[in-house]
Amino acid sequence: MNVGTSVPLPAYTIDPAFMARKAEEVGFESIWYAEHPVLPVHSQSPFPSGGPIPETYAHFADPYIALARASGVTSTIKLATGITLVPERNPLLLAKEIATLDRFSNGRFLFGIGAGWNREETEIFGGDFDHRWTQVRESVAVMKELWTREEAEYHGRYYDFPPVKCNPKPVQKPHPPIILGGMARNVLRRVASWGDGWMPNRITPAELEKGRAMLDTLAAEMGRDPASLTITVYGQAPNGDTVQSLLNAGADRVVVRPEHVDTEEEMGQQLERMAEAVLR
Repeated sequence: MNVGTSVPLPAYTIDPAFMARKAEEVGFESIWYAEHPVLPVHSQSPFPSGGPIPETYAHFADPYIALARASGVTSTIKLATGITLVPERNPLLLAKEIATLDRFSNGRFLFGIGAGWNREETEIFGGDFDHRWTQVRESVAVMKELWTREEAEYHGRYYDFPPVKCNPKPVQKPHPPIILGGMARNVLRRVASWGDGWMPNRITPAELEKGRAMLDTLAAEMGRDPASLTITVYGQAPNGDTVQSLLNAGADRVVVRPEHVDTEEEMGQQLERMAEAVLR
């Protein structure tokens, strides 16, 4: 049973090395870090689930530094981003970071990605918010070139560079799985076209069944094996019945969320309770 856990906010009060080691010890399949590099003080962007933007969104740790720390004390748990805000990162640097993490972890990285919802944040980093998924697709294309070619070049709308060498290459071939987050209107078509998996949040088993069927149809239309495209349901409460119903509906993985606690002792106890509830 593939059940992972995410990291609560604030994301830096518990050492990621401790949390990942404990999560692996109690049987979780993966650990997921999200990101928001900054929280704009003034923002007109609506929060996806409604209401004001939580203050905790100013308290993310950098996911790649956290996962590197987690990598050094674990051996089997998968190390994942849920999600990386791709328009806010340079793909040449990101390709290097991911390949390095994948190599040092012996092929355990899962690349969960998204385009973001906060216009002001995206634009602070130079992202094109109005065409952010177009930018994400081009950024991913850049990274695939860097991961799979000894000499890579790219000439696109957002990124343009001459032949370069970028090493190391990832352990996973041709590259770590690219898992697209969210419920955007075209997300399933994007997954079937150039991704390796879908990561919805706030989804019911019935909606998931419908999404799985649609993804399988789109994959077949595009000449891809539907079984090669995974579904990871993210951010669920640690309820065993909920997890099982989502797996039964077509999820390949469910990621459950812990609550914020102040100490490692409390986090360790919480992970033990969660594992007992969902890892049947």
